[in-house]
Amino acid sequence: MRIVFAGSPAAAVPSLEALHERHEIAAVITRAASPQGRKRVLTPTPVAAAAEALGLPIIEANRLDAETTARITALEPELAVVVAYGGLVREPLLSAPPHGWINLHFSLLPDYRGAAPVQRALIDGRRVTGVSVFRLVPELDAGPVVRMREAEIPEGATAGALLAQLAELGAHELVAAVDAIADGTAVFEEQTGAPSLAPKLTLDDGALDLSQTAPALLARFRGVTPEPGAHAMVDGERVKLHALARSGAEPLAPGEAVIAGRAAIVGTGSAPLELLEVQPAGRRPMAGADWLRGRGGTAHFDLPTDGRRVAGEAGVSRRDTE
Repeated sequence: MRIVFAGSPAAAVPSLEALHERHEIAAVITRAASPQGRKRVLTPTPVAAAAEALGLPIIEANRLDAETTARITALEPELAVVVAYGGLVREPLLSAPPHGWINLHFSLLPDYRGAAPVQRALIDGRRVTGVSVFRLVPELDAGPVVRMREAEIPEGATAGALLAQLAELGAHELVAAVDAIADGTAVFEEQTGAPSLAPKLTLDDGALDLSQTAPALLARFRGVTPEPGAHAMVDGERVKLHALARSGAEPLAPGEAVIAGRAAIVGTGSAPLELLEVQPAGRRPMAGADWLRGRGGTAHFDLPTDGRRVAGEAGVSRRDTE
C-alpha cells in the first residue's frame, strides 16, 4: 500500500522500519527539530533521523494545519499510519486517505487512552499491558480495533524499557494490520468496556511521597523513569532519584535517610528503599551513599504537610474521568 507515516519518538522507529520493508512510504510526517541536551543542540526527532537513513521524504510539522494537510493530500496515500506523532488529526485530513488513518497505541484499549499509557500502567502497578492498532476517529483513542496483543510487564521494568519492548511488539502487529487492510481481510471491532485515561505526565507526577508504601513508590519510580524523572525534596531543594531498589535494612521513619553498611537507605510508609543513584540540584549524578556521606551521613526528605497523597497507589487501577 501507499502509506503516509506520522511519528516522532524512538518508539515509532521500529514501526517505520517494518512498514518500509513491505509497503511504499510516500512521506514521513514528524515534529520539527528541537533543542536537546544541556547545550540545547537543535536535534531532529528519532523518526526524522530514521527516515533520512532510509531515504524517505520528510515533512516536518508540529501541527497538521491546512498547509500540511494539503501536502499530505497531494501525495494521494491509500492509508495513513500514526505512531506517537504528538499532534491531532482532524477533518478533512482524517478522511483524506481511502482507508483512513490507523494508530498504534501502547495499551489494551479502552484502558489508558491518552499520551502516557505505558507510564500510567506502571504507576498503577499493572502486571500486564499490550498494544492496540485502531482506526482514528475524532474522539481520543476511541476508534475500532483491528489488532490487539497482550504483553507481560517484566519485573522492575521502567517506562523507557517497557516502551522499547512494546515498540517492537507493536511494529509486528501494525504490519499485520496494514497487510490485512491491503488484502481486504481486516476486521475492525468496536472497543468494549469502560475507558480509563492516561494524560501526559508532568514534573509533579515524578514527585515521590516517601510516606507511601515501598511498592507504591517503586511503581511510581518505574512509571516516571526516564521522563519526567523521579524526585523528592530535601530542605526545599529537588533531588533527582535515578535508581532505587528494595532493601532488607531495618525500618526507618518515612523520609529519613542514613548510611547502612555501604548503602544509602531511606524510610518509607512500609519497608525502606536503597538510594542507588541520585542527583542533587546543580550537580552531576552520583551514588546515593556518596551523596549522604557528603551530608554527614544523614538526610531527611520533605513529606507532605497537608495530608495529600500522591495519586496512583500500586495495585489500584487508575480510572480518570476528567
